[in-house]
Amino acid sequence: MKTIFQNKWQAKDHEKKTPKRDYSRQIAFLNRYSLLFHALLACMLVFVIEVCSRRSLIDACVFLGGHAFAFFFNALIIFFTLSIVYLFRRRTLMRIIVSCVWLLLGIINGCVLSQRVTPFGYTDLKCISDLLTMTNTQYFSKTQEICVVILLGILVVFLVILAMKGPKFQGHPHKIRAAGFCVCMGVLMSAATSMAHNSEKMASYFSNIAQGYSDYGFVYGFSSSVMDRGMRKPLDYSESRIKQIKQTVAQAKEEASSYKVAQSGQIVSDSSDKQQPNVICVLLESFMDPTEINFLEMSKDPIPNFRALTDNFTSGYLTVPVVGAGTANSEFEVLTGMNLRFFGTGEYPYKTVLKETDCESIASDLSALGYGTHVVHNNGGNFYSRANAFSQFGFDTFTSKELMNIQEYTPLGSWPTDEILIGETEKALDSTPDQPDFVYTITVQGHGAYPEEKVIQNPQIQVSGAETEAKNNQWEYYVNQIHEVDKFIKNLTDMLAKRDEHTILVLFGDHLPTMGLADEDLKSGDIFKTQYATWNNFGLEKKDADLAAYQLLAYTTEQAGLHEGTIFTYHQAGEYATDQKAYQNGLENLQYDLLYGERYSYDGQDLYPASDLQMGVDKTHIYHYENLADGSLAIFGDHFTNWSRIYVNDEKMSTTFVSDEQLILSADHAAELESGDILKVCQVGSSNTIFRTTENTLMYYGVRTEEDAQNENAGSDPDGDEKDNTNDSDDRAAAKKAKKQKTKDAAAKTRKVKAKDSEKDLK
Repeated sequence: MKTIFQNKWQAKDHEKKTPKRDYSRQIAFLNRYSLLFHALLACMLVFVIEVCSRRSLIDACVFLGGHAFAFFFNALIIFFTLSIVYLFRRRTLMRIIVSCVWLLLGIINGCVLSQRVTPFGYTDLKCISDLLTMTNTQYFSKTQEICVVILLGILVVFLVILAMKGPKFQGHPHKIRAAGFCVCMGVLMSAATSMAHNSEKMASYFSNIAQGYSDYGFVYGFSSSVMDRGMRKPLDYSESRIKQIKQTVAQAKEEASSYKVAQSGQIVSDSSDKQQPNVICVLLESFMDPTEINFLEMSKDPIPNFRALTDNFTSGYLTVPVVGAGTANSEFEVLTGMNLRFFGTGEYPYKTVLKETDCESIASDLSALGYGTHVVHNNGGNFYSRANAFSQFGFDTFTSKELMNIQEYTPLGSWPTDEILIGETEKALDSTPDQPDFVYTITVQGHGAYPEEKVIQNPQIQVSGAETEAKNNQWEYYVNQIHEVDKFIKNLTDMLAKRDEHTILVLFGDHLPTMGLADEDLKSGDIFKTQYATWNNFGLEKKDADLAAYQLLAYTTEQAGLHEGTIFTYHQAGEYATDQKAYQNGLENLQYDLLYGERYSYDGQDLYPASDLQMGVDKTHIYHYENLADGSLAIFGDHFTNWSRIYVNDEKMSTTFVSDEQLILSADHAAELESGDILKVCQVGSSNTIFRTTENTLMYYGVRTEEDAQNENAGSDPDGDEKDNTNDSDDRAAAKKAKKQKTKDAAAKTRKVKAKDSEKDLK
């Protein structure tokens, strides 16, 4: 036994005495040749990133062979970012962090491109909060979300361990020398970029972002989206240049205001004319004419109603700034008349400049003519920061899905159907009976992603011609959803036709669907072209024209006799301009002046401040509550939706939606209620944003009988005259108490009368 223990102790002593492996030579070698190592690492990272982005080893090899200069320029960018490791002792840790950041971005881009055509850019980072609200769609599942969180957690743990236990640089740090090296690398990077741009080896701007990333690599594309944001100041921007443009606009407006349409049935273009038409603009999500796709065959025309509009009213191709995704950018061009080409690569103005800056738009321009201005959209109010953007545009109201009682969804359950938008659009028109209206309606039914398996077993339209069965299933699903959107278009025009109001309707596709279409697949020959169509009920002449998205509403409103605004009037004045270069230069100067410059157009003033945007046009009330047999609490009111939440003393409670007139507070929460608690209902969006609150509140009085509840609420004010009881003055509180007592006395008197009548009947 003693021998055994002695052997164990000797073994342990031997282990203790065993020297640790010496890596000093390897570390010294890496330190001596670290720049070479960084160069090789950068090339390796670029190749792996391209494999991830293109989702193909072969395509990555093709990129390396066919775009060698771009490949090594991408490597130079990563090499530049690796130079920061010399500022730290734990250089291995920093190398891994820098490498992981680039790899993660490449993986994200690959995932993004598997669902859309537009690659991942810097501004997309600002949309992460929006993406996390979309777990009910086909973009990603809860399982995928959990896997990503777990993998990121493992990576963080690994980096923490490496930070604590990893090797350190043992030599003298030479921080000044390292900082100088980083500065020199920055200067070299800047000079190399300028030379690449001047020699046209690398493009400074991508008119087609997807093609730009493909030709020049993800690293360069993403870096461009980081460095090239906002608008660059035009070389000729000055007060005198803006005054020159203003004179052109003023002259055009003066000419337009004196112009009267001679044909009978058409309106006079005088802003005081009582026949100013309603203008309805509808964004059709991912909408296109499927018969424009060369390889598809369909059992029947999927869009007969849209086609009838193109045959009888003004229509044409519409050039949009995005493909496969990026609705907000097409929307921005249409509503502002501004050209996205003047912004940096991958810019989303909704997420950047409009966060802080108000912006003249079709809404603010028509408001100046006495219009009510509204937005209707069956998706979240916070998505793309729309609630903020529409306020900056000067809209009066915004009815998002949180304010709608949505009951019908697409076959996948991913998106609401568009039929609900007809009633909501009509509500917006009815909300301002003494004004003409501009209503901007945004659909969502045609949105991707589209399933590769067959979902619709008996589709109304059979589709064939795609290269694989999975692709064919995707196209069949898409075409049938677009067919449903076409029915929505017919029902919308029918509703508008029944109204005794002059109305012009504009419908446009925001971008092509995310299906990997190429120019050669389309009759138009351009994946950046969708279509638009119009409708009107007062005899406007059919004047077809192919337009850019930023020209659409200027062209349409001019036909309707509406001439107002800085940029829209500029477009109207430049409609027949033959000098496109001068036209675009003037537009660029105006855009810069209004968003980033001195606002010489407004004489330095803020003529179009942000509006106090009202969410929804329906006022919501609560009438009474009832204690249910299972211990829960029922709240009764009007205009409730799936996004209605009961609040107790300003604290959100878990709420069950029953109908547009009833919500349920769980028994657990109801049991915690105390007499005097204040009840209200709020419409809640993502990030717990409260979009709207009921016009009145209720005070909880404890468990009540049904008769007591009726008596208690008999004197409630559904129009919201009774506000939160906790904020009333003593006199007002006393008046309320007296009113309630009077109501109770009246109810008691009524019960006595009924009792006497019952006795008489018995007798």
